[in-house]
Amino acid sequence: MTLNVLYLAHDLADAAIRRRVLTLKAGGADVTVAGFKRGASVLAGEQDVQTIVLGRTADGRFAQRIAAVISARMTLKRGLAGIVRPDVIIARNLETLALAGHAASLFGQDIPVVYECLDIHRLLLDEGIKGRLMRQAQRHFGSRASLLITSSPAFVENFFKPRSGLDLPILLLENKVLALKPEPVSEPRAPRLPEAGKPWRIGWFGAIRCRKSLDILIDFASRMEGKVEIVLRGRPAYSEFDDFDDKVNAAPHVEFHGAYRNPEDLAAIYHDVHFTWAIDFFEEGLNSSWLLPNRLYEGGLYGAVPIALSATETGRFVERRGIGMTLDRATPQTLQALFEGMTDARYSELASRLAAVERSQWVTGPADCRALVARLAALDLNISSPADVPAISTVQS
Repeated sequence: MTLNVLYLAHDLADAAIRRRVLTLKAGGADVTVAGFKRGASVLAGEQDVQTIVLGRTADGRFAQRIAAVISARMTLKRGLAGIVRPDVIIARNLETLALAGHAASLFGQDIPVVYECLDIHRLLLDEGIKGRLMRQAQRHFGSRASLLITSSPAFVENFFKPRSGLDLPILLLENKVLALKPEPVSEPRAPRLPEAGKPWRIGWFGAIRCRKSLDILIDFASRMEGKVEIVLRGRPAYSEFDDFDDKVNAAPHVEFHGAYRNPEDLAAIYHDVHFTWAIDFFEEGLNSSWLLPNRLYEGGLYGAVPIALSATETGRFVERRGIGMTLDRATPQTLQALFEGMTDARYSELASRLAAVERSQWVTGPADCRALVARLAALDLNISSPADVPAISTVQS
């Protein structure tokens, strides 16, 4: 029997939404997506995925987003009219969790709800009245959930267990690369050294939202006078930058190439660089210190050596495996010192260590997709610990 999933998406323009939908489909589920638009939908053109627009939201405009959720709740019955009754509802982020219980009630049966939270927004961590209200809302709407999905053990240790007030089983799904086609066994990848006289290239790909990282990289590239180039690709959060386009266009040795398709374009864009910028100050000391970003796994799979901060979960991931470079502090000066000492031999050693890591560390394969769908199907059957469900990484609350 095919599992029918209703996926409530916070942002239909987010590439991670498409990746999760493709994961569910590869696991054997039928998926209907209902969500908010902030830009062009990443699901446009996807076959066999019905997409319902619940409204429009904007980055950084939280009052507007709350109003959009309230409006969507009032029109949800009309929006979901005619869709196949879901067996499971997945709510991505708090704003769609606020709709999930009502969506379940529209079908007149006890449909399990899954709360998927892969970033801890700074308002959830605020110690003032706003933070308390946000956590109270999360507890209220989360009381209807049967499972929490998150992407980093540090989120569990630093927020969900001690501060969220949620009492849910937790499923850890790391931000791995979706790889549905088997690859032939091959020899370990040879390090991609730059041609004689060519610069080292550092890629910063994905959600570009960190003003501090941009300033550091622009200053660093200028100091290196063409010995290092910075390559930006993805979707800038323009609400976080006053002058992103002008600043990047004016910066020497910095390139911005816009959006790309994930996972289709990953091999090409990571093979174009030598290093991955895996540092984020967007919510410094909080979410940015706890996350394990997509680019860590993407760069790991395609041989781009990560650069991370040692005091973060990403830095600890890199140091435990000995696969990249970590910094105590990220400044233009520390980066300059690091790359002025970079040699072909040093890079070859780093790249060889990365190439030796087991591929399963970086990818979500077909078996993982089936395991996820089986875990979700077990919720619909009210099975707490199904012996016949494939094992996937789980942290119990």
